[in-house]
Amino acid sequence: MLLKSWTTAELRFAEGTAQSRMLRYAPDRLLIDYTRTMLGALLWVREPKDIGMVGLGGGSQVKFLHKHLIAAKLEVFECDADVVAMRERFRIPRDDSRLHVVLGDAARCLVEREKAYDILLVDGYDAAGIPAELSTQKFYNDCRASLREGGVLAANLYDTDHVQHVHRLNIAFGASNVRVLEETEQSNRVAFARVPPLGDVRAPTLLSEKGRRELEKEFDRVAGLFKS
Repeated sequence: MLLKSWTTAELRFAEGTAQSRMLRYAPDRLLIDYTRTMLGALLWVREPKDIGMVGLGGGSQVKFLHKHLIAAKLEVFECDADVVAMRERFRIPRDDSRLHVVLGDAARCLVEREKAYDILLVDGYDAAGIPAELSTQKFYNDCRASLREGGVLAANLYDTDHVQHVHRLNIAFGASNVRVLEETEQSNRVAFARVPPLGDVRAPTLLSEKGRRELEKEFDRVAGLFKS
C-alpha cells in the first residue's frame, strides 16, 4: 500500500507500520534510523565493488548508495512483483550498469552468488514480518557464502524473534564475528556479521562527502562494535 502526504510517501504492508518512507523533495535521503545504521558496514569495507541487497521496499538504501557510492555495483532481490511495480513512484533509478533489480526469491538466488559481494544488506519483510524463507540456517549460511573475504552482512531485525536470527548468524559466521546494535528510538535491531580477515575501522573512501555527513552519527555508533 502506498500512502502519500504533502512531504512524504510511505510503503506499508500493514496498517500503522511503514516499511519504507521517502521525503518527496529529497527522495535519496535516509529518513528511518536503522537504514543509516545498516550502512555502518561501510566502515569495514571502505571500497566495495559489489553490494547485494535483500528486499527492495521503497528503495531508500538503493537510492542513497546509487547517488553517493557511484563506484559500487548494486544487485537487489525482491520477491514481490507489486513492490517492484511501485519502483517509479518511489523514484528508484532504472537498471543501469551499476544497478540491477531482480524479481526473485533471495533465498534461492543467493545460492548462485558465491563470493559475489563485499557487503550484503538484508531487509526482507512481508506483512507478517521476516518471511520463513529468510529465517533458516541455510539462508544465513548462503549469506555467508555470498560474501568475499573481509565482507560484511548487515541485517534489520525488526519486531521479530531476533534471538533465533542472531543464533543462526553466530553459527554461519562465528559468534566472535557477530554484533547487534539496538536502535534507541525504534524497535529495530541491526545485526552485523563479518567475514575474516577483519580490517580496521576507517571512513569509507569512495562515499561522497554529503553521504558521509548524512551517516556520521551512525558511523560513530557502529565504529566500536567489534573492539575487545
